[in-house]
Amino acid sequence: MMYGGEKSDSAIVATKPTSKAGRPVAEPVERRAEAKGNAGQQRTRRAQDRESVSQALDRIRQAARHRRKERFTALFHHLGPEMLRTVFFALKREAAPGVDGVTWRAYAADLDRRVEDLHARLQRGAYRALPSRRRYIPKADGNQRPLAVAALEDKIVQRATTAVLNAIYEEEFLGFSYGFRPKRSQHDTMDALVVGISSRKVNYILDADIRSFFDAVSQPG
Repeated sequence: MMYGGEKSDSAIVATKPTSKAGRPVAEPVERRAEAKGNAGQQRTRRAQDRESVSQALDRIRQAARHRRKERFTALFHHLGPEMLRTVFFALKREAAPGVDGVTWRAYAADLDRRVEDLHARLQRGAYRALPSRRRYIPKADGNQRPLAVAALEDKIVQRATTAVLNAIYEEEFLGFSYGFRPKRSQHDTMDALVVGISSRKVNYILDADIRSFFDAVSQPG
């Protein structure tokens, strides 16, 4: 493994369009059709939302970085309308709907009212996540990979919560940690391994499937 730098990535708050999925508050390149009279106003508000969210997450990151012994006790207010709208525009427009059947475009058609309603339910503790729609994808080895399709509002709340928590926990990770982190993938892991193996003396390489390992040790006898 490479220990170069050993610095944590900051939380991902994109300020320009991107085609990559999975970022908590990035805005994809594809743009929603807008009425001519409101296009400028909507773009301005979206830019203001992104800036507001970016500044809020940066304050959280700075606190997590410089005041490590303090505990975060007031984060819920960050799940405001600006955050919820910004996260909504990060979702894939053509993604399959969950059990509620609501698509991205249907939600966007009445976005302001829906976001305000969602925010109100969150604040008063009335929000309840819906069960995910379950699908199974065949794998090459004959097994099936389970896929859970969350309802659209659940995706919004999950991504908004993830964005806030990432701003804290990303400060704790070292540079050689790649698992389940924003803006990192298995391909980045393999690239780091190739560089490490080719540039340093390596005596052992361990490749282990953690799930298979625990399945094996849990078997009787």
